[in-house]
Amino acid sequence: MKNRKKAIQDSYRQLGDIGTVYDGIITRSTLIGKIIDSTVWGLDKTLAEKWINDALDPIPEQFSGRLLEVPVGTGVLTMPLYASLPDADITCLDYSADMMRNAQKRAEAMKLSNITFVQGDVGALPFEDEQFDIVLSLNGFHAFPDKDAAFRETHRVLKKGGTFCGCFYLSEEFKRTDFFVEKLYVPKGFFTPPFETKASLEERLKKQYSEVQVQTVRSEGIFCCRK
Repeated sequence: MKNRKKAIQDSYRQLGDIGTVYDGIITRSTLIGKIIDSTVWGLDKTLAEKWINDALDPIPEQFSGRLLEVPVGTGVLTMPLYASLPDADITCLDYSADMMRNAQKRAEAMKLSNITFVQGDVGALPFEDEQFDIVLSLNGFHAFPDKDAAFRETHRVLKKGGTFCGCFYLSEEFKRTDFFVEKLYVPKGFFTPPFETKASLEERLKKQYSEVQVQTVRSEGIFCCRK
C-alpha cells in the first residue's frame, strides 16, 4: 500500500499540460492550490494527503472486479490508482463532458486500456442492478442537485456484499469552510445544498448498508460502506 500511495502522489506532481486549475487545487500541487487548501479547507500537506489516501484506501491492491467511479471529474485523483489495477474493469461516469474529456486525456497519456468512459447522470445511472463490486464517489455528492436519487442509484448498481466508498463536503465540521461554501461555492454553483452533516450521513447510510464507517478530515467526510 505504501508504494502505491507514493506512486499516486508522485503522479500528482507531474500533471504537465493535462493539468487544470481544478487539478492543482484538489492535489495541492500548485501555489493557488496550497493557498485555497489552507485558507478555505484548513488543510496542510499532511491532512491533504490523509483525506485522499483514506478515501481511496478501501480499494484493494490488485483489485480485479468491476468498479464504477461517479463522478470521475478530471480523473486526477484516480487515474494513477487505476494504473496499478490492470486487471480491474473500470467504468468512469460524469455529467460534464468537459471534465470527463480531461480524464480521458489522462487515461490515454497513461496508456490505460481497462477504462470505459460514460457521460450520464448519477440520478439515473445507465446500468442494470447489482453490476459493480465497488462504487467510488470522490467530491461529488455535495454538488449533486438530487442527492436522494444519487444515493439510491449508487446503492442500486452495487452488488450485494460490495463496497460504496469515497468522500465529500460535510457541514458543521469546520466553520471556516462552512463560511466559504455558503458565501462563495454555493452562489457560484460549485456546491448545491442541502448538505449532509456527519450525523445525518451516518444515519442515511445505515438505512441502506449493513456496515458503515464515516470519518472526517476537517470538512471532508470520508465514508466506506458494505452492502
